[in-house]
Amino acid sequence: MTIDQIILFSLFGGVFVFLLWGKFRYDFVAFTALLIGVVAQVVPTKDAFSGFGHPATIVVALVLVVSAGLVRSGAVYLITRTLVDSSRSLGGHIILMGGIGGVLSGFMNNVAALALLMPVDIQTARKAKRSVGLSLMPLSFATILGGMVTLIGTPPNIIIAAIREDSLGEPFSMFDFAPVGGVTALVGLTFVALIGWRFIPQREEALSGSSPMLDLAEYIAELTVPKDSKLIGKQLQELYDTAEKNDVAILGLVRDGKRRFGSAYRTKLLAGDALVLEATPDALDEYRAALSLDFADEKRQEAVRASGEGLDVIEVVVTEESRIVGKTAMSIGLGWRQQTVLMGISRQGHKINSHIRKTKIRMGDILLLLVPSDQSSEVIDWLGCLPLAERGLAVTEDKKVWWAIGMFGAAVLAASLGIVYLPVALGLVIVGFVLAKILPIADIYSHISGPVVVLLGSMIPLGAALETSGGTELIAGWLVDVTDGMAPWAILTILMIVTMTLSDVLNNTATTIVAAPIAIQMATTLEVNPDPFLMAVAVAASCAFLTPIGHKNNTLILGPGGYSFGDYWRMGLPLEVIVVAVSIPSILVFWPL
Repeated sequence: MTIDQIILFSLFGGVFVFLLWGKFRYDFVAFTALLIGVVAQVVPTKDAFSGFGHPATIVVALVLVVSAGLVRSGAVYLITRTLVDSSRSLGGHIILMGGIGGVLSGFMNNVAALALLMPVDIQTARKAKRSVGLSLMPLSFATILGGMVTLIGTPPNIIIAAIREDSLGEPFSMFDFAPVGGVTALVGLTFVALIGWRFIPQREEALSGSSPMLDLAEYIAELTVPKDSKLIGKQLQELYDTAEKNDVAILGLVRDGKRRFGSAYRTKLLAGDALVLEATPDALDEYRAALSLDFADEKRQEAVRASGEGLDVIEVVVTEESRIVGKTAMSIGLGWRQQTVLMGISRQGHKINSHIRKTKIRMGDILLLLVPSDQSSEVIDWLGCLPLAERGLAVTEDKKVWWAIGMFGAAVLAASLGIVYLPVALGLVIVGFVLAKILPIADIYSHISGPVVVLLGSMIPLGAALETSGGTELIAGWLVDVTDGMAPWAILTILMIVTMTLSDVLNNTATTIVAAPIAIQMATTLEVNPDPFLMAVAVAASCAFLTPIGHKNNTLILGPGGYSFGDYWRMGLPLEVIVVAVSIPSILVFWPL
């Protein structure tokens, strides 16, 4: 073993130890290791930051932005609002939500897919009066499984494709992972939905009603029926089913500035009618997108839209010094002075009986404001209010949903056929989203996960140095010696188990960067096709089900689901056994040695 190999193995060992310890964030640990490697001259200075421009890093960043655009366009709401029903049995709900999550994860980052569906799952659990913990973990596992099906579904697939291109001259294409990943995901989801969820411990604190994600302010708000709406002529009561599905309460109707109560549910809707609603900001936006309602009258809405690149929803608390205390939104000219619409008022313990824009605001009220995306700070300062903690609220551009889906579908098709290089195709989608005003240009960088980019940018040069120094050849040789004389399926099984074990306790990105070159070296030593070995690493690195730290999705559900560290292995261990048992034969069939 050379000095360079000893230093690199020590660096990787230190990274693994610090990641397991968890005192420092993974991006800081990886970046520190990279700098030490450069100072110790085991990573060439000219290659120190090459990982930040690596195709794998670029694609991961682009996928996160594209995912945000698909959310902003309403593409996800289009699916969930028509399919999710709280009256279904738990098994049926898990199959449906898992199926949706799996499909979404195939075409967008699986962390983003879970982030989109988790609030829907929590709301459904609350309506069904069951524990959130019974469905959140299955949903997390389903999105992890679904991400294995395509190139862009999960970072390990992106990294492995890039490493294959560097080592063998050609990357995997968009759907090369589909045969093995699809079969494994389908079997895994079936287990989770029918049997696996029964292994999850039930706790009182995991009940949906106590989830911290549900402690959101509910607003009295108004949405307007536009002049070309399909709702015109329908009775108000015909909107109740959609409202219930979106967790929105219809309180009444405003017509010509006057509130209608009592028999208003039989009233036939006219253009310009305002629905009086009670809902959280997210539910309100989802309901608006579902029925194509307006935020306010057409004149005000056009004024707001014309003033900036996009629209944001912000929440502010009214203080004693606020300009609006004791006044109405109309009287202070909120619309024409600041191009801002008052969407809703949260006033705990008090009813609001007048038109929202004509309601006098009190100290302590929480206001839900629709503002141009580049003017939030100016509006807050002008009002003299205090902003609530940022919750990532955004306005769904529902009228552009098919534009967004069309652009994304065309990019995937072009990349799959080899017409356009995948990073370029994804970049063109983002340009299209900005030009179509689906995604404000100011929001692009806020959707890129800096820690993930730093982790990838730091670990890729270290992984390359390990390979160049002959370190991966040493590990591969050890694994070949251990598996000497074994059948090919047994060798692949051991490779998968080792990779899966590392992924359960480390970041799956770091695991992939180390394991993929080892897989190629093992195949080279055995003089067989390296592709089945790379596929084994792809599946194993993605399938981290034993702990909340192996995959970001498992970490996301830890608090809302009320889980403890030791809950994951109960369903995760049998699932990992099933994944190995199903994927090995699939790999040997679709990617023969």
